[in-house]
Amino acid sequence: MSDAELAVAAAEAGAAVVRAHYGAEVERYAKSPTDFATTADIEAERAIVAFLREARPDDAVLGEESGLTGAAARRTWLVDPLCGTLNFAVTTPLIATNVALRVGDRIEAAASADPIAREVFWTDGVGAWCRTPVGDAPLYPSPDSALVEVNLDAVHPDPGRFRPAVLLGHPDFRARYGGRVLSTTLALAWVAAGRRAAYVTDGRFTDNVHFAAGIAICGAAGCVVTDLRGEAVDSPGGSGLLVAADRETHDHLLGLCANSSEGIGKQQV
Repeated sequence: MSDAELAVAAAEAGAAVVRAHYGAEVERYAKSPTDFATTADIEAERAIVAFLREARPDDAVLGEESGLTGAAARRTWLVDPLCGTLNFAVTTPLIATNVALRVGDRIEAAASADPIAREVFWTDGVGAWCRTPVGDAPLYPSPDSALVEVNLDAVHPDPGRFRPAVLLGHPDFRARYGGRVLSTTLALAWVAAGRRAAYVTDGRFTDNVHFAAGIAICGAAGCVVTDLRGEAVDSPGGSGLLVAADRETHDHLLGLCANSSEGIGKQQV
């Protein structure tokens, strides 16, 4: 089995566990006052890790719930068993299971599974596809929806950082785009699939189990992927993520994001 097929199969194994728990009562395990895991998160991660361990025993695995397991290796699997835990807990069907393989400093294979829609967005590092029960279809980004997902979880108190609310209220943004808040990295796959024009968030993304699969899928599908300065994601001195279906949408949003910092934002609201 290739690494890409293994990523798909592992994501599907985790998604099956999540789907089995969906709508049922689950125990919550608090990680902070605003963050928690559920029985589904933990059991799905166990299923994914067991699947990967059997197929690639010499690889390391970095899971959101269990941390790093296995000897330090050039090949590391990044696992987010349930992205959108709060959505899952309140039976909102916008969730994802993410699996990505980092080889050196590059993501070589990745899969993001939607347990409810039974879709798996995946890449072998070259192309990108959506797998459904009827087969694989290539992903084609498109700006036509004019819908932009903005991650409101990435709000920082530091002066000069990106302010999502300022972007959403900017007159030029409102004149051209519709804002959406999906609260899961499933939105990244939707940009690759042409269902969203762009996705914007602040943050850092090195070995990020939540975002690694989605970023890789978008890159392989032909999306424009940069930080909020237009540089490579996680480049020195930068932060954030802007994924757009095409260059024109990217460059327009990049200019609006540059103005959506605390100082300029105060003048616009």
